[in-house]
Amino acid sequence: MIGERRVLGLIPARGGSRRLPGKHLRGLGGRPLLAWTVEAGLASRHLDRLVLSSDDPALMALAEELGCEAPFRRPPELATDGASSEAVVGHAWERLPGYDILVLLQPTSPFRTGEDIDRLLERLATGGAPACVSVTRPAKSPYWCYREDAQGRLVPLLEAGDDAGPPPWQLNGAIYAVTRAAWSATQRLLPPGVIAYPMPAERSLDIDTELDLAVGECLVRHREETAC
Repeated sequence: MIGERRVLGLIPARGGSRRLPGKHLRGLGGRPLLAWTVEAGLASRHLDRLVLSSDDPALMALAEELGCEAPFRRPPELATDGASSEAVVGHAWERLPGYDILVLLQPTSPFRTGEDIDRLLERLATGGAPACVSVTRPAKSPYWCYREDAQGRLVPLLEAGDDAGPPPWQLNGAIYAVTRAAWSATQRLLPPGVIAYPMPAERSLDIDTELDLAVGECLVRHREETAC
């Protein structure tokens, strides 16, 4: 709980993946990728319940073995490439009523910690916001980005002078928290008034490709070496 509000942790993990087949069962540092997020969710002091939303029996069995509930099987129409995170969240709200805040924890973000989850929830509570999302600084500034115009010429993505403001944030995909009231009003994970929880780059890796997985292994080895 956070204050008097009950908090549901939701891990969305469908069986299919085109860019990295079977990614949630792939190994990272000697453990299945899914295990990293389950461990972080169970380490949180504020999550009252941690559940998996999946269509895959193997993932559901693994989650339960790791200590995460899998109380329902996600319907096929919510397990396609086109199914949105919002649709998955809406299904979970319907199946599991009685919670005031839902925290979405994507298993492709293995390095977010239980402490990150708790600090984000505390920021949400103290800020009186409808939602809070984890962010990190972009590796490359968008002010250096270009696009092609109709004639194929490069033009700046942003207008000159836009870089006069504060440095930008980008979503890192690790944690989304939304209140029941905000969800009921908008059905959005990022409703108007959402606030940010900053995370460092080393905990913001989002694994969707073989290259991402290789980078993850390098980060695991670096952690082990620096801990010695």
